[in-house]
Amino acid sequence: MKSTKVELLTDLLPDENLTYLLESRVAETPDRALFSIPEGSAWRDVTALEFHKDVIALAKGFVAAGIQPGEGVALMCKTRYEWTLIDFAAAYAGAFVIPIYETSSALQTQWILSDSGAVAIITENADHAARFNEIKGETPEVREHWRLDENILDDLRKQGAAVPDAEINHRRSIAKGADTATLIYTSGSFGRPKGCVITHSNFVDLSTNTMLRVEEVFRQEGAATLLFIPLAHVFARLISVLAVYGGIRVGHAEPTNLVDALGSFQPTFLLAVPRVFEKVYNGAEQKAEASGKGKIFRTAARTGVEYSRALDKGKVPLGLQLKFKLFDRLVFAKLRQALGGKVTYAVSGSAPLSSHLGHFYRALGVKILEGYGLTETTAPLSVNLPSKLKIGSVGPVLPGTEVRLGEDDEILVKGIGVFKEYWNNEEQTKAAFTEDGFFHTGDLGEIDEDGYIKITGRKKEIIITAGGKNVAPMVLEDPIRSNTIIAHPVVVGEKRQFISCLITLDPEMLPKWLENNGEDPNMSLADAAKHPKVIAEVQRTIDEANKFVSRAESIREFRILPVEFTEDSGHLTPKMSIKRANILKDFNYVVEEIYGPRPHTGTIGTVQS
Repeated sequence: MKSTKVELLTDLLPDENLTYLLESRVAETPDRALFSIPEGSAWRDVTALEFHKDVIALAKGFVAAGIQPGEGVALMCKTRYEWTLIDFAAAYAGAFVIPIYETSSALQTQWILSDSGAVAIITENADHAARFNEIKGETPEVREHWRLDENILDDLRKQGAAVPDAEINHRRSIAKGADTATLIYTSGSFGRPKGCVITHSNFVDLSTNTMLRVEEVFRQEGAATLLFIPLAHVFARLISVLAVYGGIRVGHAEPTNLVDALGSFQPTFLLAVPRVFEKVYNGAEQKAEASGKGKIFRTAARTGVEYSRALDKGKVPLGLQLKFKLFDRLVFAKLRQALGGKVTYAVSGSAPLSSHLGHFYRALGVKILEGYGLTETTAPLSVNLPSKLKIGSVGPVLPGTEVRLGEDDEILVKGIGVFKEYWNNEEQTKAAFTEDGFFHTGDLGEIDEDGYIKITGRKKEIIITAGGKNVAPMVLEDPIRSNTIIAHPVVVGEKRQFISCLITLDPEMLPKWLENNGEDPNMSLADAAKHPKVIAEVQRTIDEANKFVSRAESIREFRILPVEFTEDSGHLTPKMSIKRANILKDFNYVVEEIYGPRPHTGTIGTVQS
């Protein structure tokens, strides 16, 4: 049974909790900027000492408001400075935060509040408040509802002014490593969300060991990152906690204002999901196409990928070096400036990153360190190393982590990041672990000779055709998704005679592509789904994807759906992963049409032999 393990780089701290990370930072560098808050087109720095004082003031407010040690405070808020402020303030008050995605529905919010037993909820604006008020009567255990847009934090600071420092010192020392630091609900890709109990030790030990594992990223001169993915997700949450411990300057931005924010903030590394890297690439390509430089961009991209692959082989031919230098000056330098000019690393997770993009960005001068993990592993259990990057893998395991492959190649993990249990769900907790304590990730993988892991599929998503062929959808979906106009491919074929695919178009990228191809940029999704040029473009992409698999595994037909998958439609999780079961249920009539006896017309592609 193949396995890999990396020993701890620093001792475990079983008696410490989340507050230790901030206390140690303030003791070491009180005047270092921990955050930068946007003020117009500029940024105002908040030092470690200033942040600490703000945390203490708010923690006193929670105490004055009646929040007790061990209680949970729900938080529905976008990614901003106040999110991390509330997170640490709750810890200093002896409580913990229960994140709720700002896109969550009223019913989803009700479930999380009721199941978790949260005693208070903080909402950001009127829209969030309205969703809570809709189900307020169903959550009587919630004693307080506070709104950020009503200046509640200032009110709490004032209320807490009379609380003595000694009370906060006592409260912050109550929780030990094994106690609950946060309760994070899974996105619900496979049914009702489950509450994952993440402990203080999960955060503390991961932060102290991960910092040493990837020092090149976190301890480079002027290390700074701009967060724009949801802090309700464990991926961004761990980075925000780790940044406090490591003294990394953090800014926050809206995805819609990302380009301007990157230019003024100038981060040294980024945290993003693959879809962001895809959109940056596709946007640059379409912009070049619109200015008549599409051919130059594509040639530069091919050269960059070729150059990066040559680096892996240890030798770059002279001709390729010269060609790359030319395109580096003409194309890549401009893209680096678009990212702020200082980005040298990026950490990617939550979904697979195509190897094409991995090589492209490395040629750009940005090493994307792809990692892997789940909510149940407090985000990463593995990540690529700056000193030894293997594009196409998710790297070796983090210190204090062991992975082994089950009989069916399922990734099983044990280590410092693995969660404690599912909240109030002993049965599912027991089912999630092997008898010797390894967590079932549900993902399939491989481990190479260096201990680097490659994800090959998801156990629950493996398709078995009528002919008995096992097909991993991601092998086909990943290269298809990289196309400019494709948003989400969904491979189907369970117990069918061949593999097919449902496709949705990207409403952001489609108009520019249509314009660049001489068509009406205002064309509706429904009309575009039937347009010959769009069908031909999707066909070309699927033909390319089929080169990665055998004939029996290849996509034989596809349908372009005239709709967009969204979280509101029930087809995407908050981190933008597809909810495969919901999609197959809602579009079963399309699947039946594909495999039915009638001749096919309309938004169809049939792959040629």
